[in-house]
Amino acid sequence: MARVKGGVSAHKRRTNILERAKGFRHGRSTKIKQAKEGLMRAGRYAFAHRKDKKGDFRQLWIVRLNAAIRENGQKSYSTFIAKLKTSGIALDRKVLSTFASEHPEIFTRIVKKVG
Repeated sequence: MARVKGGVSAHKRRTNILERAKGFRHGRSTKIKQAKEGLMRAGRYAFAHRKDKKGDFRQLWIVRLNAAIRENGQKSYSTFIAKLKTSGIALDRKVLSTFASEHPEIFTRIVKKVG
């Protein structure tokens, strides 16, 4: 079997790594080994922060809801959520937060229905 030299595929592999590392600082954007390490670390952070983002948005929805609930005369967020569940209204925090910020008249009707 004939010998296959790997220059073309190796060069393509390195080029792809450097393209993905474009915008990194210092040697991480120009040197293959450092670029690989930077991409590995960036991938770990991207994975972890995709998970964190879900919690961050939930906190944001809760803060928005709490502010809107207090404006509408309710005592607190926790009592509102408890009343919401006992009254059988199955809206999640994301939808309620959207109503509170973008459609306050709908949110006011929900608060009045909860009591």
